[in-house]
Amino acid sequence: MHIAVVGSGYVGLVTGACLADFGMYVTCVDNDANKIERLRQGQVPIYEPGLEALIAKNAQAGRLKFTTQLKEAVETALAVFIAVGTPPREDGSADLSYVVEVAEAVAQYMNGYKVVVTKSTVPIGTGQLIEEIIRKRNGNYPFSVVSNPEFLREGSAIEDFMRPDRVVIGAKDPQAIAIMKDIYAPLYLIETPFVITNVESSELIKYASNAFLATKITFINEVATLCERIGADVHHVARGMGLDRRIGGKFLHAGPGYGGSCFPKDTKALTEIAHRAGMNFEIVETVVRVNEAIKQRMIEKIFGACGGSVAGLAVAVLGLSFKPETDDMRESAAIPIVAALVAGGARVRAFDPAAMANARELLAAEVEYCEDAYDAARGADCIVLLTEWNQFRSLDLRRIKEIVRRPLLVDLRNVYEPEKMREAGFEYVCVGRAAKDLPK
Repeated sequence: MHIAVVGSGYVGLVTGACLADFGMYVTCVDNDANKIERLRQGQVPIYEPGLEALIAKNAQAGRLKFTTQLKEAVETALAVFIAVGTPPREDGSADLSYVVEVAEAVAQYMNGYKVVVTKSTVPIGTGQLIEEIIRKRNGNYPFSVVSNPEFLREGSAIEDFMRPDRVVIGAKDPQAIAIMKDIYAPLYLIETPFVITNVESSELIKYASNAFLATKITFINEVATLCERIGADVHHVARGMGLDRRIGGKFLHAGPGYGGSCFPKDTKALTEIAHRAGMNFEIVETVVRVNEAIKQRMIEKIFGACGGSVAGLAVAVLGLSFKPETDDMRESAAIPIVAALVAGGARVRAFDPAAMANARELLAAEVEYCEDAYDAARGADCIVLLTEWNQFRSLDLRRIKEIVRRPLLVDLRNVYEPEKMREAGFEYVCVGRAAKDLPK
């Protein structure tokens, strides 16, 4: 089967490479000629473990190619996956201009039956909009519109695609459903659950899933604040909660709030979708507001640990991406935290294993970028651990203590144990772990 994937960003590249690995013939299309040329040369513009090797493998096998020629890709393909960006507008709603452009182009270039698949995260009603656009501009060929949302976690996207929790297919046409099942046939072998529903339900599944996970993160962050006030330990509370199978332990890790390309955008979009449907999604609206407050709370925690002011202090920031195993800094907590440190007069020395190129475009020009964690910590009055990369989980504390000016670690990811850090001679500040009388 020939497939076109329109959009060669994070979702498009992962989708194209993985479908090619399933045995499909995939053409990835993008209007950025420089990006396409780099991909043809094997240069992957994003950091995602395993992606570069997967692209190289399937390109060499002749199953994956890259082009700027949308017409050729559409004419060849049976299924056209739309994987373009849907950035938020000022009111939080999704900007569908790129989706509309692709739908119009598909209508123009159709030369037979096509299955048009939305892989991008799009608001409810987008499938109907695409159908109307194609029907209006193309009266010669039959087609079907399918919603097939992605549930990829940055840093583990290949595994998520190859071994997903579920595959959601929203469609009303039995032929389109059969084609989608053929595309994902390898997943039947590992007994992946398939959810077959209508387009509107499929579109909502994506938003509802992300909003629920964002709510879970925000809930445990509020619990962490309560723990600090009453002398409880959020690690123990989260474990006690998570062992209940109805709750589960994932996404119950206290920290500086959620970020990334999905949760901030999708929670705001869902509240706007609800507004247009005549209701207030009050839980999600509160989650959005509280998540912003959590970031401010982390800033106050850092300043408080430094005695109320960071003016004239050297602050080492470890981790800039919104999570480990990605270079994505979209909505990262590092952005407001580093901005506050710089505005407060601190000298910020930062290190991230993957995100420093992106950081240079997003953070203040005054930030100094270092070779590794120890380089960043040299002469520091305070170390702020912002992203829980594995290499930050086992720092040589003795070495760190020898090179800092003040052994103060503000651990916003709760990577270390408070008692062990104090035994090592550090002033240690973390999130939601005020208890000092825990059983050994």
